[in-house]
Amino acid sequence: MDMNLAGKVVVITGASTGLGRGIALRLADEGASLVIGDINEASHPGGYDEQPDLTTAALIAERGGRALFQHCDVTRSGDLTALVEAATREFGRIDVMINNAGVYRDGKLIHDFSEAELDLCLNVNVKGTFFGAQAAVRAFLQQGGGGNIINLVSTAGLGGHPWQSVYNISKAAQANITRCLAIEYGHEGIRVNGICPTYAKTALTRALLEQPGYVDDFSESIPLKRWGEISDVADLAVFLASDRSSYIHGALVRIDGGETLSRYSV
Repeated sequence: MDMNLAGKVVVITGASTGLGRGIALRLADEGASLVIGDINEASHPGGYDEQPDLTTAALIAERGGRALFQHCDVTRSGDLTALVEAATREFGRIDVMINNAGVYRDGKLIHDFSEAELDLCLNVNVKGTFFGAQAAVRAFLQQGGGGNIINLVSTAGLGGHPWQSVYNISKAAQANITRCLAIEYGHEGIRVNGICPTYAKTALTRALLEQPGYVDDFSESIPLKRWGEISDVADLAVFLASDRSSYIHGALVRIDGGETLSRYSV
C-alpha cells in the first residue's frame, strides 16, 4: 500500500541504530525527508543494523532520499528544540515527530536498583518524550495545519514485569504522556499515538538474545511463537505517520505477537 509520505518531514530521535534506524529507513523509502537526532551518529556496534558501516543519514542518501543528522541529547530540552528548528530550517516545516530514543535496564528486583538507574530511565525515556513532544507541539501550533506525534512506548508501558521495574515505570509514564497529549491537542489537528512493541532484535536486547535458551523460551510464551523484527515495528510506524491512519488517535498500539493476551500460550 502506498503510504504517500512524499513531501512529509519527519523528526526522529535515537535513529542512528536499532528500531529508530529501521523506522527512518522505511519512512525515507516512502518518500519522507528525515531529521535524525542522536547522541552518536554511527550505528551501534554489535547490533542488527542493515549496512552498519554507513550512518542512517548516509544510507538514506545512498538510496536517493533526503536526511539530516544533528547531535541531540534527549535529556536536554534545548537539544530537542534545536532538533525541530533544524527541520524547519532545512525542509521548511515538520509534519511528524517520532520520540524513539530510549534506554533499558533490567536484571534486578526493585530494592536492588540504584537511584542512578532509575534516573537514567526517567531522564531518557520520560523527559526525552516529554521534551520532544513539547518542541513538536510548539512548531505545529506555529505553522498551523496540525501534526503527528508517535511515541515508541513498549508492552512494558501497559503492565508490570519482574526484574525491570525502572524501565516499566518510565514506559508507563510514556504511555500517559501519549494519552494526555492526545486529549489536549486533538482539537488542534495534532494526532498522537504510541507504539508498544515486545522484544525485537536490536542492540538493546542483544544481551537477552545471547542468554542460552532465552529466545526459544520467550518465543514459546507468545501465540505467534517468534520475536519481533525491526521491520514489524517500522511498518507500523510508517502507517501511523501516514494519512491512512487519520482517525487513529490516542492509541497505544500493541505489536507483540499476542504477548499481552496471556502469560501462557498453547
